[in-house]
Amino acid sequence: MPVIRRAEVADHPVVAETLARAFLEDPAWEHLLPDRGDRERRLRAFFEAELRHLAPERLEVWMTDDGDAAAGWAPPGMWAVPIATTIRETAEMTRVFGRRLPLALRTLLRLERRHPRRPRHWYLHYLGAIPERQGRGLGSALMRPMLEHCDRERLPAYLEASTERNRALYERHGFDLLDTFDMPGSGPPIRRMWRQPATTD
Repeated sequence: MPVIRRAEVADHPVVAETLARAFLEDPAWEHLLPDRGDRERRLRAFFEAELRHLAPERLEVWMTDDGDAAAGWAPPGMWAVPIATTIRETAEMTRVFGRRLPLALRTLLRLERRHPRRPRHWYLHYLGAIPERQGRGLGSALMRPMLEHCDRERLPAYLEASTERNRALYERHGFDLLDTFDMPGSGPPIRRMWRQPATTD
C-alpha cells in the first residue's frame, strides 16, 4: 500500500490537480459544470481556492506520497464555511462556475442545511484518486488514519456520497446511509452518510 501522509502547503497544487482529475466524471460535478471541455480546468481552480482559503485551519488534507489520491477532512465544529471566507472566494468562484454560480450556491446551501449539527464530528469533504488508480484501495488507505483517530477519540464522522460505488466504499468502512436528497436544478441524488466510532473490547 502507498505511504499516507498529511499534505503540506507545498503539496496543494498536486492535491488540487489530483482532485480535479478524480472528480472529472462525478455526476454532481457534471451537473454543476456541464461543459466537459473545460471541466478539469475549472475543477482545478475550485480546489486550489478551497485549499488556499480553508487549509490547514479548517481542512486537514491527507494524500498518498505519490500524489495520486487525496482527501480533505474538516475538524469538529469547522465544517461550515464562514461568511467572510465565502466573500473572499466570490471572484474565484465566479471564474470557476460562471453563469452557474447561483446553482453552485444553492447546492452549498442545501448541503449546509442538511448537515448534522450535533454531535461533534469529523466531516469528509473530499476523497478522490486519479482515474487510472481508482478501485485499487487508495480510498480505503486514505480514510484509515482519520477513521482510526475518530475511533480513538470516540467521534463520529459524516460525508455525502455522489455515487452508489462511493456509497458501497463508505459502507465497508462503517458508514450508514441516513437519507438521500437531490441537488438543486433537477440534479443527481446525494447520499448523506454517518459513521459511529467503532467499539473495541
